[in-house]
Amino acid sequence: MQDQRAELDWHAGDVPVSRRFIDPYFSLHDGLAETRHVFLDGNNLPARFVDGFAVSELGFGTGLNMLATAEAWAAYGAAGTLQLTSFEAYPMGADDMARALAVFPQLGPRAARLIDGWRAGQTQIDLGDGARLEVILGDARCTLPAWTGRADAWFLDGFSPARNPELWGPDLIAAVAVHTAPGGTAATYSAAGHVRRALADAGFDVTRAPGHARKRHMTRARMPK
Repeated sequence: MQDQRAELDWHAGDVPVSRRFIDPYFSLHDGLAETRHVFLDGNNLPARFVDGFAVSELGFGTGLNMLATAEAWAAYGAAGTLQLTSFEAYPMGADDMARALAVFPQLGPRAARLIDGWRAGQTQIDLGDGARLEVILGDARCTLPAWTGRADAWFLDGFSPARNPELWGPDLIAAVAVHTAPGGTAATYSAAGHVRRALADAGFDVTRAPGHARKRHMTRARMPK
């Protein structure tokens, strides 16, 4: 993996906080519930799951979102495969990932698959039950435009736009749109006006929705067919 690793502090012993962006990797108010509300419900998942469904993500972090998606896929019982693709510039070390994910014992067996593969230096990992993960390392402003895939649903989960503006710029959002299937969706915890405008300018129909926990609003978007 690349040399630029995530540098962490820990809040309350178990929530990783990026030193680079001074922002936690997931909500202090139940990170798994946040993932389910913002990214799964925000993309109308698992109801849209079918064989070959593709989910992509900006900001892999601890892997929590992709693990939760794989769990939802397995529980939904759709036949076939689920393709998960995540873009990450500052990969977390395996020990830190294990520490962060230990907070969510309900993900334990699947998390163990991820951590074992990550520790072995793999960026393509079988998460079980047909869920296949690929993590693309490097600056998404370079790696996403070069990607040949297309997503049915996007998780826009970079650090706060105020602290990590590079992952929320209009050029990158436009690249997200180019790599979205007709009728595809995107969701993010952010309700920042410039993020909403960038999504709209890129061709998405954008709506505001209730956020998780103390956040009043989040953003949902859909690409017309």
